Amino acid sequence: MYVVNFDSSMKENYLHTAIDVVYVDLFEYTYNLVRQIPDGKISTYGAVARALGDIRASRAVGRMMNQNPNADDMPCFKIVYSDGKLGGFGLGIDDKIRRLKQDDISVKDGSIVDFEDVLFDDFKTDYPLKKLRSEQVELSKKVEIIDGFDEIETVAGFDVAYPKNDFDDCCGACVVMNYKTKKIIEEKTIFTKTFFPYIPTYLSFRELPFLKKLVESLESKPTILMIDGNGVLHPYGIGIASHAGISFNIPSIGVAKSMLCGKLENNIVKIDNKKMGYTLFSSKRVRKPVYVSPGHKISFETSLDVVKHLSFYKNPEPLRQAHILATGSI
Repeated sequence: MYVVNFDSSMKENYLHTAIDVVYVDLFEYTYNLVRQIPDGKISTYGAVARALGDIRASRAVGRMMNQNPNADDMPCFKIVYSDGKLGGFGLGIDDKIRRLKQDDISVKDGSIVDFEDVLFDDFKTDYPLKKLRSEQVELSKKVEIIDGFDEIETVAGFDVAYPKNDFDDCCGACVVMNYKTKKIIEEKTIFTKTFFPYIPTYLSFRELPFLKKLVESLESKPTILMIDGNGVLHPYGIGIASHAGISFNIPSIGVAKSMLCGKLENNIVKIDNKKMGYTLFSSKRVRKPVYVSPGHKISFETSLDVVKHLSFYKNPEPLRQAHILATGSI
C-alpha cells in the first residue's frame, strides 16, 4: 500500500480504495503549499509544481489557482509566471494587482518589480508526485502482456466526463457489451468530485477511484476492461489501463485519442525502439487514429483484435457508448 504523508498542518482529505493505493487530495495539498508563502513574497507556477514533485504539473497548478474557491483564505494571487509576469487570476488582473500591492509587492507594466528579491520557493513538502511516480514504477513490474483468459464474453468500456469546474460533480460511466453480439447488456454511472487535477502521465490517480466504484457496481465481472487512456504506451509503462488491470486483476486495454509518447513507425508506436502500441483507423472515413496498447493480462495482438472487432466509428463501441452516457449525464 502507498500512503502520502501529510504535514500535520495539512488537511487529511483523501480518497481510500480497497485496492493498493491511497489517493491524495492534490487540490488541498497544493493550496496548503501556497499558504506557506510569507507576507511580501510571491512564487511561481513552476515552483509549486516542483514542490509537488514534477514540473509537468505546472499547467495543473495554474488551473487549480484559477479554480481556488476562496482567494482570501488561499492567496493564489501570489502565484505568477517564472519570468515575473503576472499570469491570470479568476477575479481579474486588476484585483490581482490590488492584492499584490496590499501585500507590499510592486507591479509595473504587468510584471513583478524586483522579482528575484521577492521570490519564494522554500516550500515544506514531501513531494507527493514523486511518491506516486515511485508507485507507478513498482506497479509497472507487475504488468503481464499475455492473454489471461480463454474466451471473451464481455467487454466493459469506461469514460469520465468533467464539468468546467473540477469542484463540481464529475460523471463516471461504464457500458458492458457482449463481445459476440456487440449488444449492450449493462450500464452504470456514478457522480462524485475529483480530488486530483489532470496532469500528463498521472491520469490513473485522477480516474481510478471512478473506475473502482464502477467495477464494484457491476452485476458480473467483465472479461476485459477497455479504458479511455493508455496501457503500456506510457513513459513508465503504466498508463491508467495497466494500473486498473493490475489493481482489479482484470485483463485491460488502453485506447487513447492522442499519442502521449513514443515514435510512430508505420502503424506501430515504439518507445526506445520497443513496440508499445498501435495506431488504428477503424474505417476509411476516420481521419485521426486511436492509439491501442495492452494494459494487463492481454497481448499486443489480442488488444488490437478486440478493438478492431468492436469499432464502427473512430472510438470502439464500449468507449463511445460510455462517453455518450457520461457526457449526457453532466
